[in-house]
Amino acid sequence: MEPVKLLAELGIEYRAMEHAAVYTVEESRRLRIFEQLGGAACKNLFLRTKRGDYFLLTLPADKRADLKLVAKALNLPRLSFASEEDLEKLLGLHTGAVTPLGIINDVNKKVRLIIDAELQGKTLLLHPNVNTATIAVAFEDLLKLIRYTEHEYRLAEL
Repeated sequence: MEPVKLLAELGIEYRAMEHAAVYTVEESRRLRIFEQLGGAACKNLFLRTKRGDYFLLTLPADKRADLKLVAKALNLPRLSFASEEDLEKLLGLHTGAVTPLGIINDVNKKVRLIIDAELQGKTLLLHPNVNTATIAVAFEDLLKLIRYTEHEYRLAEL
């Protein structure tokens, strides 16, 4: 299912903007996507532990992700970036389109979400499972979607 269809089914309001493919926050800035949509630009990282536990970390785009500190703050073993193959297999996504909305493809609920608490109460700018569009959705509405999919998530002070 496409994320925007599920958002509509759940009664979640969003704004969308189509654009050229972007693979980095910097490319998004050059296209002025954040300014045009308005909201908090997000960076999303697909991570794993050696044991094979998977996490999707969402944090403000300008925030540096220190994986050692993230693991320590969440009492997790060492975190590293998951492979593109795992990203495709578990979330149906490709590099450049990583987004918490990808959990709609994770029917086995193998991916847990970690969301930076700094994003609470903001309008989040996220890819809708493709990197040729960006949507603006309220933080609480993202949580509504996560709860609907029954995925585990954790708000963290990072």
